[in-house]
Amino acid sequence: MNARPVLVFDGDCGFCTTSVNFAERRIRPDCTTVAWQFADLDALGVTEERARHEVLWVTPNGRVYGGAAGVAKLLMRAGGVWAPLGAALMIPPVSWLAAGVYRLVARNRQRLPGGTAACALPPPPGARR
Repeated sequence: MNARPVLVFDGDCGFCTTSVNFAERRIRPDCTTVAWQFADLDALGVTEERARHEVLWVTPNGRVYGGAAGVAKLLMRAGGVWAPLGAALMIPPVSWLAAGVYRLVARNRQRLPGGTAACALPPPPGARR
């Protein structure tokens, strides 16, 4: 396992890639970033299904945080002014709101700046088309 946490994101999504590039430049978390399409998901202990639907934060000991909790862990790892914001995102009821906002953004990422049709999430298994 890595000595640093790993941030797994959707490399086919322009919005996700832009967001990760912003985080690397401005927030500067001490982590490794990798598109799930190029990651050894088995070694990270995550499924492709999960990686397709949310950003994932994988700790060095293998614990996985997804979605808003993954973003919170990234902010906490960055330290400085970002750490308290990340910590707040982990505490209810803020965590509930953050999860809702994350899901809203994830479902509409193809409509956001940098987003393309490739950013659209596939429908959940068994969903009507």
